[in-house]
Amino acid sequence: MDPAAFRASTAKAQPPAGLTEALQALWWDAKGDWTKAHEHAQAQDDKVGAWVHAYLHRKEGDLSNAGYWYRRAGKTRPDAPLDQEWDAIAAALLKD
Repeated sequence: MDPAAFRASTAKAQPPAGLTEALQALWWDAKGDWTKAHEHAQAQDDKVGAWVHAYLHRKEGDLSNAGYWYRRAGKTRPDAPLDQEWDAIAAALLKD
């Protein structure tokens, strides 16, 4: 799936089958369900899950918590707008 198809899939009621927990987290975030997104990010206990987790806490405005998760992910908190970060994470995860 490419990033455009992934973004378009958020018009549906449920995420496409076969997505990782991290991609499901991004999907639910795009749907406006931060809580469900957070649950999926927490369910993927690795650097990828930590990256999405960091993004979600940055979006929430909890920069201290976001910083912790960016460090766990081995990433630096970006200065880019949130929608650009979402796009970058989605593109990276869909390549894997």
